[in-house]
Amino acid sequence: MTTPKPLTRIQQKNREMILAAALEVFSQQGFRGATLDQIAEAAGLSKPNLLYYFPSKEAMHSALLDDLLDVWLQPLRDLDPMGEPMEELLRYVRRKLDMSRDMPRESRLFANEMLQGAPRAGPLLDGPLKALVDDKAATLQDWMDEGRLAQVPPQHLIFSIWALTQHYADFEIQVRAVLGPGHDPFDEAGAFLDMVFRRLLEPGQNAR
Repeated sequence: MTTPKPLTRIQQKNREMILAAALEVFSQQGFRGATLDQIAEAAGLSKPNLLYYFPSKEAMHSALLDDLLDVWLQPLRDLDPMGEPMEELLRYVRRKLDMSRDMPRESRLFANEMLQGAPRAGPLLDGPLKALVDDKAATLQDWMDEGRLAQVPPQHLIFSIWALTQHYADFEIQVRAVLGPGHDPFDEAGAFLDMVFRRLLEPGQNAR
């Protein structure tokens, strides 16, 4: 098998520019609504130049999903079994909220893929995502069994963290419209979610 030649600096820059443009278009239009012409225009490149780097919009979308899932799951990977449980969980919530603030297009890209039934991300979900969630759910259950966190279903705890943080990216327009001017939804959400999860997970609480 022939080893691919490493990209030149210009080629790497063009590739990154194309992926940034594709992310913008996919996050706005979804996979089905996005076209190569739109991505080429957003990247400031010709369509043939675009196809030199990626043979199809499917290839661009897959590259974005691969990169995104790796970044998206890092805060969960960093949940330390040897750490203090409440602080580890609250740090995870805060990092997920920060990612929603700093990476709203990536969050919407992933949400669009899920709404379409994950036709391209299915193997990622069944493989690395499930394996990681299973591993961290076991850590959470250990903490609960040791009496260091209240007993709640660990997978559903993770789901609730995803839902309560990524909402601020996927529905940002709605959130800002409801709160009105003069509010920073992410600062306010940080304090609120800290309170919610502390109360939920304080040892001795009865899960219902």
